Amino acid sequence: MTATVTERPVTPPPAAPTDTRGDRREYLTLAALLLGTGIAYLWNLSANGWANSFYAAAVQAGSVSWKAFFFGSSDAANSITVDKTPLSLWPMEISVRIFGLHSWSMLLPQALLGVASVALLWAIVRRTFGASAGLLAGLVLALTPIAAVMFRFNNPDAMLVFLMLAAAWAMNRAVADGRWRWLLLTGGFVGLGFLAKQLQVLLVVPALALTYLIAGPPRLGKRIAQLFGAGAALVAGAGWWVLVTELWPASDRPYFGGSQHNSIIELTLGYNGLGRLNGDETGSVGGFGGGEQLPTGGGGMWGTPGIGRLFEPQQAGQIAWLIPAALVLLIVGIVLRGKATRIDPQRATLILFGGWLLGTGLVFSFMKGIFHPYYTVALAPAVAALIGIGTVVAWQHRELLWVRLAAALALGLTTATAWIILSRSTSFVPWLRWVILVGGIVATLLMLIRLPRKAGLVAAAAAVLVGLAGPLAYTISGLTTAHQGPMPSAGPMVRGGWGPGGGRFGDRPMGGPGGAARTEGGPGEFGGGAGNMMMASKPSDKVTALLKADGSDYTWVAATVSSNSAAGFQLATQLPVMPVGGFNGSDPSPTLAQFQEYVQVGRIHYFIAGNQMGGDRGNGNTKSQSSQITAWVKAHFNSQEVDGITLYDLTSPKTE
Repeated sequence: MTATVTERPVTPPPAAPTDTRGDRREYLTLAALLLGTGIAYLWNLSANGWANSFYAAAVQAGSVSWKAFFFGSSDAANSITVDKTPLSLWPMEISVRIFGLHSWSMLLPQALLGVASVALLWAIVRRTFGASAGLLAGLVLALTPIAAVMFRFNNPDAMLVFLMLAAAWAMNRAVADGRWRWLLLTGGFVGLGFLAKQLQVLLVVPALALTYLIAGPPRLGKRIAQLFGAGAALVAGAGWWVLVTELWPASDRPYFGGSQHNSIIELTLGYNGLGRLNGDETGSVGGFGGGEQLPTGGGGMWGTPGIGRLFEPQQAGQIAWLIPAALVLLIVGIVLRGKATRIDPQRATLILFGGWLLGTGLVFSFMKGIFHPYYTVALAPAVAALIGIGTVVAWQHRELLWVRLAAALALGLTTATAWIILSRSTSFVPWLRWVILVGGIVATLLMLIRLPRKAGLVAAAAAVLVGLAGPLAYTISGLTTAHQGPMPSAGPMVRGGWGPGGGRFGDRPMGGPGGAARTEGGPGEFGGGAGNMMMASKPSDKVTALLKADGSDYTWVAATVSSNSAAGFQLATQLPVMPVGGFNGSDPSPTLAQFQEYVQVGRIHYFIAGNQMGGDRGNGNTKSQSSQITAWVKAHFNSQEVDGITLYDLTSPKTE
């Protein structure tokens, strides 16, 4: 007889308790970081007025014309586009369609992109190095001076940085599981970055590709195939718009501003591509074609190309504060992960942000074409990530003498960099450099000592405060100063550098005394009058009323040379104003024959004369189309002067 054994159900072991308090604390600190960033970036946002009127006019145009929206036209009548692809304009134009045309509605999406970028960086760093590293990285990004300026400005750089970070986020996920979807998403984000600022987004591609090639989970053959797939997604993400614009009949679309032959491909590879690297930029701000640049008594209009460029007065206060420390901490992190497996996610993150910083930094340092200090915002996420990661890693391995030596070196270099930058403007918070110097020396010495945990935390906190004190001062200055014009920058006026709000053009002041940009007057303007290539127009109420009187009867209420000159009149009237010659006045759009035809059929009411820099630039000995148009108008039409602005009535020809 067999006994029946009744099996009792096996009770699974109790689950490990989850640290809900830790999770709650983590997300509360994130919420505080994002809330603080949002308040800082949104506070007094309208003080920046129209910011860069060149882009503000395009936002106005795209808010009333879907064709202008799609192409990125400077005016709603679609005569010419801005000299970039249009993705960065789209959120601003949608916001203006919802809330109406004013500074706040235009700049709101830019500030929100800043908050989203901080959140993305936190997510990337936190995934592999923990919440503390993510929080510090996000804080450093939010407090980077040029980031605080550009996320409150209407240039394309806010969207560019966000999409570069989105690509890094997708690559971070791809390294974790090797799935195709993350590679395709990475390529798609880079492709959209192209639609924001064309080839500049490609500066992050080598770091993305190298990261996956080294640390991707699949076998080498599959990794290579997946990278080709990411490349295809990149082409698709950017190519759909390029394809549509190339297939669209040229007679039914605006001229591609910045190109000499009405070609988006030429604009991409020339003016916004190789021309930025080799300086051969026909029709650019600083070039006459053939790579010639205006003499400024130094290394050229855009500073001296070389390894030290990022530490020159123009750029240093925007981004350079923490670059030496970031490089030291990158080496520390790589060395500490030396024995990790090939697919180690922490080393992969270091490769990603280290490659981003080194690749982009070297290109910025040695490029010979147009280089504005605000371009350095593209370095901010990489610097911030390496500071957040490196600080936490150094703390975790503080028992190692060589790590303490490296941490001391990083802090010492940061202190020296801050001293140099702050010494270039001794009237700006004059006591700060001394506080940083003393605090930096003390904290550096403490780094060398193996302190008890609590004392070590105090020393680490002091080191962070010393490191962020300089950038914080510049950021506060950036947040409390109106930024208007084509070249915004953070911080005070520095010798050989840039002034608050708009800065300098090479070594020559652009605006008021001392090189500081003038900010009086209407939103977004350097000064009054008809404006020119670098200064937006500021029409008086009388001029605005004259233009609007029967403006709806014309395709263009007026025409004037250069986009900035046109922008102020367009924003004041909210009617299309033709920017003859595009941004510089040197694009062959429209030709003299086209302009004469427009006048003959009554499509343009006024021509506004002004001091248009760039309008007389041609190729070789041939006068530009804008110069020919100006000469023809002056010879054949009657003029009147209203509040210092000369207007030619194109419906009132001179009598012989």
